[in-house]
Amino acid sequence: MKSRIAAGVLAILFGALGVHKFYLGYTKQGIITLVISLFTFGIGAAVMQIIGIIEGIMYLSKSDEEFEFSYVDYQKCWF
Repeated sequence: MKSRIAAGVLAILFGALGVHKFYLGYTKQGIITLVISLFTFGIGAAVMQIIGIIEGIMYLSKSDEEFEFSYVDYQKCWF
């Protein structure tokens, strides 16, 4: 069982690096996020950080059951 609080905090703090994606087991999406952040000279990193903040807020606003169903069982990768 993955913690929605841990995933939310990781997304908000390290969203540009895709740490929350790796934590949730989404290796492919984590690598995509990391590559975009590293190879776009900051512009992509800023966009990925904004996406991370949005995802973090979404993780934290769900109940434990909703989070578990959506992001652990169902494997909803983006938003």
